[in-house]
Formats: sequence, C-alpha cells, structure tokens
Amino acid sequence: MSLQKVLAALGRHGLHATVAAVLLAAHAPLRAAQAAADEESATAAIPATALPYSRFASPQARAKFAELLAETREGKGPDPADLADQRRFYQRYNDDRLREVERVYASRVQSTRMGGVPVQVVDPEGGARGDNVHRVLINLHGGAFMWGAGSGALVEAIPIAAVAGIRVVAVDYRLAPEHTYPAAVDDVEAVYRELLKSHRPENIGIYGCSAGGALTAQATARILQADLPRPGAIGTFCGSGMPFGGDSAILGQLAVGAEPMPPDGELRLPYLQTAKADDPVAYPGQSPELLARFPPTLLLAGGRDFSVSALTTMQRRLLAAGVDAELVVFDGLWHAFFVFPDLPESKEAYGLIARFFDRRLGRAALEGAAGN
Repeated sequence: MSLQKVLAALGRHGLHATVAAVLLAAHAPLRAAQAAADEESATAAIPATALPYSRFASPQARAKFAELLAETREGKGPDPADLADQRRFYQRYNDDRLREVERVYASRVQSTRMGGVPVQVVDPEGGARGDNVHRVLINLHGGAFMWGAGSGALVEAIPIAAVAGIRVVAVDYRLAPEHTYPAAVDDVEAVYRELLKSHRPENIGIYGCSAGGALTAQATARILQADLPRPGAIGTFCGSGMPFGGDSAILGQLAVGAEPMPPDGELRLPYLQTAKADDPVAYPGQSPELLARFPPTLLLAGGRDFSVSALTTMQRRLLAAGVDAELVVFDGLWHAFFVFPDLPESKEAYGLIARFFDRRLGRAALEGAAGN
C-alpha cells in the first residue's frame, strides 16, 4: 500500500493532521535511502524511526518491556564474547525467574535420571488430574543450547505442570560448546525411549522454548526417522524446525532495541556447527516428507520475537504437509516473554498450551497413527 493510501485510511479514522505530517517527514529519508540502494536489489533501506509500544498488549507487558528496554540501553547484559560470563548472567536471570514462578505456582520437583540422562520431574501440587494421570510432557529448555539447565528448565516446566495438572519431565540435555549436535537430540531420544516403557506414545507430548523449541522439532524428526511411535502432540515456542532468519531476524531485533541478527544467525550457534544445512533432523522444516509425519503442533511467539519468521514459515510448511498446526503470536511481546509469570500474556500462554495438549494427547494422535 502506498503512503498516500495509508494516510487516506488514517484520515478516515480521524488521525490528527500533525501525525500525518510526521509520517510524511519520516518517509522522506526512506525515499532518499532507498534511492541510494542498488536498483536491482530487493533490499529495503530502513530509516531511523520510533516504534510505539503495541496498544494490544497489556499494561503489565508495557511496563515490563520498558524495564527490559532500559536495561538493554544501559548495557546490563553479559559479555557476548565471554561464555562463562553469559552462563553466570543467565543463571542469575533464571534463578530470579524461578523465584517469581514459585510464588505463583506450587509444584513438587524430583531430580533423577531417565535413559541415563539427568531430568527434573515436575508434578503439580496434589498430583496429575483427570486424563492427565496417564499422560506426560517432556520439556526442553531454552538458552542457545549453551545454558538454561536447572532453574531455566523449571521456569518453563512448573507453570505448565500446575496449570495443566500434568507431570512434566524437564530434560537437562548436554550443552554446547562442550557437546555439539546431535548430542542434545540423542539425550531427548533416550528420555523418550524410557518414557515409552510406561506411557503410550499418544499420551506423550514434547514442548520447548527458543533453543528448546528448535530441539523439540529436531527430536520429533529423530523419533520419526528412527521409526519410533510418534508423540501425541508437540509445542515449538519461539523456535522451531527452521533456521532463524527472514524479516523478523532484523525487524524483531530492532523492535526490542537490539542489533539485527545476521541472515545465517542460527548457523553461528556453537551447537549447530557440526550440523549440515541439508540434515533433515537438524532442520526438519526443510523436509516435506518428514513434516508429513509430524504430530499436531502448536507454534507460539511474541510479535517482536526474532523467531516469528521461522515459526510462520514452519507453520505454512506443516499445513502444506497436511499437519494440524496452530500458530499464536502475541503482539508487542518479545522472545520467550512467558518466563515472566505475572504477565497476563504469560498466563494466557500457559492456558493455551495446557488446553492444546489436553485436546491432542491420546486423541488426535490416534487418528493419524496409521500414517506413521
């Protein structure tokens, strides 16, 4: 749509003339910058501009975003060149989030091993409820495949266990750079095989956030490739079976005051240095044959999340392959926003996830089992 049409549409809704003038002024540097670009290029030049916070997000999300944006501007994050500093920073960060989660949601946590892999078994207070007595979820934590075990995993597992009334097994898979691909996939497969000894496959769900969302897709691909019975449903949140990239790798980062990601951002992760670009387990979104065997999938992210392009593309490919794939995007919210349990959007996300697995586990998976 041309700028003139945009202004006309805004005028119909009573936009004040001074705002229209600002839009016209902002458009001038864009025209100049674009004119300087190669005419044969499909790259658009983006001028410096201000992005107001979404009016569709909650006041609590607005306040939290302002707080996080201020921290970004003050440079309070870890040194990106120092892995030890990153791990210390995110350990403190996840410990803080876990204290917030435990103030809101009650659970019982037991550390053990499954298939030789360390896990944390999270049960809702009072135990699993209803049909969930026979079901279990596997959680794969986020953290760039380099941190997030322990408290980071519990931040993702406890709210879902409590809201859904279901047992969640949080997997402390091996981390990079000490352990590269496919170490984490191997660990998830080992836990899944162990759970198959006590649960029907259609009663097992897998979900994860960020790196854990990507790992969920990878583990599902490995399960199918190994001819194991597929899980009943999966959830890939803020990461999926496609490499991070597309518009949101730039626009999503700019929208949270961060530097744009490089086009091949995910390939730069230490964990994936040993993965080939055409590996269908590492990048299952690139294999239509494998995707056609995927179980029902929930994809979820914030509108300002750098992962949105990967998630929307993954959903389209799942739909094209005939898979039941649901996508939910929270306007104005950022990457992995639901680690903050007090946000209304986080509570909404927990409910969406709980209801999705309740609808799918032990039900929809049975209808498609013949396709495996």
